[in-house]
Amino acid sequence: MNELKAYLQQQSRLFDQYLEQYYSFPENNPQGPVEILGESMAYSLFAGGKRLRPILAMSACRLFGGTLELVLPVAVAIEMIHTYSLIHDDLPAMDDDNFRRGLPTNHKVYGEGMAILAGDALLTDAFGHLAAVDGLSEETRLALVRGLSQAAGSEGMVAGQAIDLHYEGRLDVSREILFDLHRRKTGAMITFAVLAGGMVAGADKEDLARLETYGQSIGLAFQIADDVLDETGTQTELGKDAGSDREKNKLTSVSLLGLDESRSLLEELVNKAVIVLEPYGKRAARLQQIANYIAVRKN
Repeated sequence: MNELKAYLQQQSRLFDQYLEQYYSFPENNPQGPVEILGESMAYSLFAGGKRLRPILAMSACRLFGGTLELVLPVAVAIEMIHTYSLIHDDLPAMDDDNFRRGLPTNHKVYGEGMAILAGDALLTDAFGHLAAVDGLSEETRLALVRGLSQAAGSEGMVAGQAIDLHYEGRLDVSREILFDLHRRKTGAMITFAVLAGGMVAGADKEDLARLETYGQSIGLAFQIADDVLDETGTQTELGKDAGSDREKNKLTSVSLLGLDESRSLLEELVNKAVIVLEPYGKRAARLQQIANYIAVRKN
């Protein structure tokens, strides 16, 4: 686990270094609205976090012999959309959270209006950035834009948020609805990150199918782990309010299945993710280790 921790930290630093080179937001007491918008975007984009989605894209790309030079710009677009989703998710109209990654949420610092605009800008800019990635064929760029749109939009993450809002506080919910929520809201973007790495590296259809199974498994596992952590973790560990899902009557794995069944399902999903990559042998070790890490992480 220490070896994996070192790998995750190294990959996160590589990604952050590239991100810092790509972005040059104002830092010296911006005065105008455009500058404040840029600062608001940067506040959340550079707030740290696990950088799991970029690392998954980078690791999947390496599995099939791809280069960081090609996958890092794609990873930036993915992280921009993930960051926008967190800004909007924290808003009073959504989850109404006060802290994110140990810092006040964006709207607590910049106000609700500017936080909404910062999220809008990150979402919009991400697609322009992805469409302009050098070194990829037009066919690959188009496939990436299409895939990211599906993962982030009305078929994926946004649909998941709609389901989440609709069923908040309700008890008449099936396991199927819960898993559909998790697959869309959290799993879709994680699955796309894994697939994007393979696409950049030129993986074939069979390889991409295996990556998709892996991504879907860890995507669902990640959200179940989040639900368990919200119930059992502390604010210090999580970097945000602990127990907030229960207080807001959110639909979670724990609220519907209980802690024991949630943990059991989490283990099954991780095992599935590990097994599907076994044909690649030691080359898949990092992705398999990341799957196991999801089940034991503390934040």
